[in-house]
Order: sequence, then structure tokens, then C-alpha cells
Amino acid sequence: MAKLFNIVSPDRAYFGQKDAQQTIVIKKMVVDLNMDLEVIVSPTVRENDGLAMSSRNIYLNPEERRAATILFKALTLAHEAYSNGERDTERLRQQMALLIKGEPLAKIDYVSIADSRTLEELSTIDRPAVASLAVRIGKTRLIDNILLT
Repeated sequence: MAKLFNIVSPDRAYFGQKDAQQTIVIKKMVVDLNMDLEVIVSPTVRENDGLAMSSRNIYLNPEERRAATILFKALTLAHEAYSNGERDTERLRQQMALLIKGEPLAKIDYVSIADSRTLEELSTIDRPAVASLAVRIGKTRLIDNILLT
């Protein structure tokens, strides 16, 4: 990205919130390298059932597509628990993992709750955080996240 930004010299670069880790790394790179560039993060666009829109979704058969909604359900669970006062990240990760494991077609790669600026894993949410996950549905690896602020 640094090479591209140096070649093109854009004023702004747009990224989707769905790729939260990528946007955090790029924002840090822009600051660290003193690039005269504004990084704009757009909200995740979702299907009606909550699944984040992604080019990878075309690899899901109808049964896998239905199963893939478990990602957003797990993130929503974490957000609701956070909104109700839960700050212990281990409990939140366990609740998310338990829900996902209830979907037979889902295999967890990771469930994370991290600082939304540094990606440092948190034990307690005491600053803006991002809950993110990667889950394999069949052969397709899907990612998604939600901000906890």
C-alpha cells in the first residue's frame, strides 16, 4: 500500500470496516510515514440477514450461506453483552465461540477482542475495542467485526 500511495499520491483512501485489522495497520502506516493522506473507513455493508457483503460469499452453497449468518449473530451477541455492561473479554469471546460452535458447518479460526487503534488483545474493555472473528464455513474463510465503543 505504501508503494501505491507513493506512486498515486491520493488525497484520500477508502477502506471498509469489514477489514478492520487492515484499516488499523494502514492508518498507522500513514501516520508513521507522515503521508499526506486521509484514510476513510466506510461502514460494513450487510445483506438483509446480517452477513457482511464479500466477494467470498459466492463460494458458499445455499446451506453454507445460511450457516454463515452465525458470524453476525456472534458479533451481535458480543455487542449486546457489551451494551449491557459486560467488559470481561474472555467471557465475551467464550460466549461468541459457544454460539459459533453450535453451527455444525462453522469452524473458528479466531475470535478476538482488541484495542481498536493498536489491535492489542484486551482482557478488559476499558477503551474503544473491536470484536473480530474469522470462521470457515465449508472451505470458505469469512471475516467480520463490530466496534465496541
